[in-house]
Amino acid sequence: MVLLLADLIVLLHFAFVAFVVAGGLLALRWPRAAWLHLPAVAWGAAVEFKGWICPLTPLENRLRGMGGADSHGGDFIARHLLPLLYPAGLTPDIQILLGIGVLATNTAIYAWVLYHRFRRS
Repeated sequence: MVLLLADLIVLLHFAFVAFVVAGGLLALRWPRAAWLHLPAVAWGAAVEFKGWICPLTPLENRLRGMGGADSHGGDFIARHLLPLLYPAGLTPDIQILLGIGVLATNTAIYAWVLYHRFRRS
């Protein structure tokens, strides 16, 4: 049960990262989604720029330890999702580039959202 909870935390973490990167697209359909998305982008960029560890990471590792598994076991999540969240060779310079990528991607998405919004009116 504890390992399942750890897997659910990884899925939540992955979903949050996907939301940070591309959640602005939801604002095309639901403009109020920006109120939730923009703070998520700020958090995601801050984590990358500052080199912080997301609170979900130690929680997931602790749950895996409690379940008797190493922090990155051999199941589907460990093989396919964890490398996306925690790539090998991640350095502070790469984290800065990831933060810039998050901001650039979302700047482009929101420019597109605003363009379409003003075009309709």
